Amino acid sequence: MHLRKLLLTLALLAPALCWAQPACTNRGDLDTQYCDANKDLVADTPTDQAKQKVPNTLVFTFTPVEDPAVYDRMFKPFVQYLSQCTGKRVVFFQVQSNAAEIEAKRSGRLHVGGFSTGPTAFAVNIAGAVPFTVIGNDKSFQAYNVLLIVRKDSPIQKMADLKGRKVAHTSPSSNSGHLAPLALFPAAGVVPGTDYKPIFSGKHDQSILGVASGDYDAAAVASDVYDRMIERGVIKASDFRIIYRSEKFPTQSFAYAHDLAPAFRDRMLKCFYDYRFTDELKKAFDGSDRFFPINYKKDYAIVRQVAEKAGETYNRAAYDKQAARK
Repeated sequence: MHLRKLLLTLALLAPALCWAQPACTNRGDLDTQYCDANKDLVADTPTDQAKQKVPNTLVFTFTPVEDPAVYDRMFKPFVQYLSQCTGKRVVFFQVQSNAAEIEAKRSGRLHVGGFSTGPTAFAVNIAGAVPFTVIGNDKSFQAYNVLLIVRKDSPIQKMADLKGRKVAHTSPSSNSGHLAPLALFPAAGVVPGTDYKPIFSGKHDQSILGVASGDYDAAAVASDVYDRMIERGVIKASDFRIIYRSEKFPTQSFAYAHDLAPAFRDRMLKCFYDYRFTDELKKAFDGSDRFFPINYKKDYAIVRQVAEKAGETYNRAAYDKQAARK
């Protein structure tokens, strides 16, 4: 009798035992659907092969810091190359905001793409993005400075002059456009949120154009975006003055979805690393000619440190809080 009860109990428990997943031994700041057993700060590839993906169409994008259509055109030769190299159809997905890009990655609609510096950490923690490269050359990856720009005829001469002024930041998740200014500007003589209330423009190019038009008295922006807009003839350097320049930060990362099947993922990464830029891309990225390998835990440590100093975190609660502020 007891044996029959034991067998019946085991029969009832069998489905649950079969479907039980190994417990996650470490998650850190990652969202609950991800695990980081090896503690490299990014989501592990699913151990269940049924959850590992090989997409029929590979969706690629570039960070939405400027007009996405411009980068759609500039990256077209690379998109064609990536298609031939991986044997998959590849499409460029135009995104209009950092939040839209992160959501596309989280929902599985984006397989690989460029993320601005600050949003990179949010993409890692709440969308399972795995950064693997930054644009660079044969020696190092590309970096940028945080700039504080004003019009050339502005009475603002030093950082303390920003008190009470209309100062543009880009978005709450941006490193160069918000978090770095929160962390770095106090030592330069002005405290964002106390001496002035940041006005979120949405994008670096909108901040820059807003200063040019007089909508903002000043703006905190990334030097690489500022330089590209000068190179493309959108603005003139002679129309602005730079009154603050920070130390260097890594530029936008390129990250893949954590659930790509390892064999396909590795083939795709080799395609990235083997590619050499067209003359148009080299011109757009200040002479950089390739995708330079990075390690997120090591190379983005300064970004996480700045966020911590600014009193911010890159977890789901912080992301939802920022979204609610918009």
